[in-house]
Amino acid sequence: MSDLFDTAPSAAPQAPRPLADRLRPRALSEVIGQAHVLGPDGPLGAMLAARSLSSLILWGPPGVGKTTIARLLAAETDLAFVQISAIFTGVPDLRKVFETAKIRRQNGQGTLLFVDEIHRFNKAQQDGFLPHMEDGTILLVGATTENPSFELNAALLSRAQVIVLERLTPADLERLAQRAEKELGRALPLTGEAREAMIDMADGDGRALLNLIEQVAAWRTDKSLDRDELARRLMRRAARYDKSGDEHYNLISALHKSVRGSDPDAALYWFCRMLEGGEDPRFLARRITRMSVEDIGLADPQAQGICLEAWNTYERLGSPEGELALANAVVYLALAPKSNAIYTAYKAARAAARETGSLMPPKHILNAPTRLMKDIGYGSGYAYDHDAEDGFSGQDYFPEGMKRPVWYLPPERGFERELKKRVEYFAKLRQKRQGG
Repeated sequence: MSDLFDTAPSAAPQAPRPLADRLRPRALSEVIGQAHVLGPDGPLGAMLAARSLSSLILWGPPGVGKTTIARLLAAETDLAFVQISAIFTGVPDLRKVFETAKIRRQNGQGTLLFVDEIHRFNKAQQDGFLPHMEDGTILLVGATTENPSFELNAALLSRAQVIVLERLTPADLERLAQRAEKELGRALPLTGEAREAMIDMADGDGRALLNLIEQVAAWRTDKSLDRDELARRLMRRAARYDKSGDEHYNLISALHKSVRGSDPDAALYWFCRMLEGGEDPRFLARRITRMSVEDIGLADPQAQGICLEAWNTYERLGSPEGELALANAVVYLALAPKSNAIYTAYKAARAAARETGSLMPPKHILNAPTRLMKDIGYGSGYAYDHDAEDGFSGQDYFPEGMKRPVWYLPPERGFERELKKRVEYFAKLRQKRQGG
């Protein structure tokens, strides 16, 4: 009995560490991907070679190594690494971080303050970093998945270099999978096709891939699973898409430019990417209609009507059938002749309208419902076009003293070929009438 009480208690067993934590790189040379910034010719590689690290904003999608790179930068430069998250950190917490960094600096060591989700801080909180960055108390490394141009203060951006990190390529993810298999001590029970499907599911996110690998490695199976079996066991990761964030604008830009570039397959791809991400089809209907008036215009006068009909069809059918009507419009627009002649002319006319202010129309095209208006010349000399030869008087309808501009220049494409002939025809008649 006494032996039982004299025996020291055994240490509590440690919980298994997640695979992502076990595979965390110990040196920048072990980081997979991001060679464009970490290589000798990249911005971070050059900074480290010069032993001169500046404050940074690491901008990139999830799971590409932002936290890991920040931690390793601190180790490479002998700075104390302090990590906070903008989601969970308030002003009192920040004050404590700055005070501790000042004490650390007085003792001869600098601080690399890593701020995850830095775009979540408001303007006042972002401004709070500035004096501590300027006096050297901290070297700030912020991480964000959102476009810094829109989410961060200009003052903060002017004191930090933005480093763009890229989603991991399939080759990068395969290297990560091989590293994971080495750590696990066994190969994953997957066929080649299933392995490719798993990498596709990760969608460029290294952390997501390691989580998938942990799930697969835990399965007890005596055979290699194929693509279909993998799909049944794993829930496909949703594509990264934020309807109000940067990805929203990236994808609508890709759709618009694919239509403008007359590529129906690419246009359909980006259209479906947005639908798969949960985009409101009504937003897409509106943008497709805008494309018809901005990039096609009168080169194909039917384009706008087709878009409006597709929009109306969607409203009547709803989802999912209604999206097919919008897909019809997308393909039609991609294959339609393109013209921005009206768009260009409209912008030029708007600019001229702003510049010329309050210039009055010429008196000969003003109505004269009263005697006084007739006496001062309103309507005097107006030529009724229907009575003129060819139904065209050739009169000047611009304000007096304003040089006649030429804004609408239809191209030799689609229906605007015919409009170009008409523009040239009336220009010759106008010259003839006014010359006479």
